[in-house]
Amino acid sequence: MDKNSANTKKEKLINKLREMPSLMIAFSGGVDSSFLLAVACKALKDRVLAATADSSTFPLRERQEAVEFAKVLGVEHIIFRSGESEIPEFAANNPDRCYHCKKALSVSLKKIAEEKGISHIAFAANTDDLTDYRPGTKAAEEMGIISPLMDAGLNKEEIRFLSREMGLSTWDKPSMACLAYRIPYGTVITADKLKTVEEAEDFLFQMGFRQLRVRHHGPVARIEAARTDLPSFLEEDLRTKIVKRFKELGFKHISLDLEGFVSGSMNRSLQDNY
Repeated sequence: MDKNSANTKKEKLINKLREMPSLMIAFSGGVDSSFLLAVACKALKDRVLAATADSSTFPLRERQEAVEFAKVLGVEHIIFRSGESEIPEFAANNPDRCYHCKKALSVSLKKIAEEKGISHIAFAANTDDLTDYRPGTKAAEEMGIISPLMDAGLNKEEIRFLSREMGLSTWDKPSMACLAYRIPYGTVITADKLKTVEEAEDFLFQMGFRQLRVRHHGPVARIEAARTDLPSFLEEDLRTKIVKRFKELGFKHISLDLEGFVSGSMNRSLQDNY
């Protein structure tokens, strides 16, 4: 990575943000949106608003961390109720699920922006998102939502580097995706499934693991974890605790994916289509 190039892109981002009368950021508390929020605060001062969805697809632990991060920055932060789980196209979990979800989320954000008199709304997509299947990006563009990080040409590695330079606590935070990505396409999404996945992952986080996913394949839980962590799952005491807890959550079989954690692995079945 070229550090000078990354800093040049950051300056380009700051200058672009300064042109805006005001900005609301769809804020998840992840690496990208935290960086965007911090830079926006520097560029726009009190003309920034962070908006976080209260959603069954968004883990409570992530929402709590978003609240704390916004508090540290001193930025105005609102939590709004999102109802994507009530959208039939979302629950059906077809490949265009994210399009319908992002469309509904954008409608909610635009309503808030109108009420607050905010001129621009931004998502924190970066250039790495262009390499994967992201129908939600199309929906956001159709709704007039901007992507400043992508426009500045920033990728995930650069965002982590710049976040570390800025002293942001999120610089090395593990990547986190919507809980719906734990459920294979074509399998109906329910609140119970999302809650089960959230509780399963919370348990593993409490066990000390950082980068992981619990994929919900009906009666089977498929654990994706960092490859360096894979041997730990075979330690007898920990293995027994995981099996016990996952069976309490309703899984009949608990598997460990030997490939380890792979971001976007659930999109492999769609590779011929994007």
